Amino acid sequence: MLLEVSPGKPPGEATRDVAIRESKVTVKIPRPLYRKVQLVIENSGFSSPTDFIVFVLRDLLGEADRKSAAAAAGAGATTGEEFDAADLEAVKQKLKNLGYL
Repeated sequence: MLLEVSPGKPPGEATRDVAIRESKVTVKIPRPLYRKVQLVIENSGFSSPTDFIVFVLRDLLGEADRKSAAAAAGAGATTGEEFDAADLEAVKQKLKNLGYL
């Protein structure tokens, strides 16, 4: 990592600039999928495809975390990594809706 110190800025401020730049990454998706997202978010309240994609990913990851926590609190035999048929179908449907299947 390259840390640039700008003239006239305290060193701590330059460090903060680097932290801000590292807080986001670029994820590449197929252009046809991006176009679908653009169509989906029209008149939806989302200000950009990025906002929608972040919302969907947080929702999916939160759901996975909740299922893992429930499985860990359950009978103890499952590790939270096992899927039943309904879980698998739900994932397949979400992937299909996103254009991957």
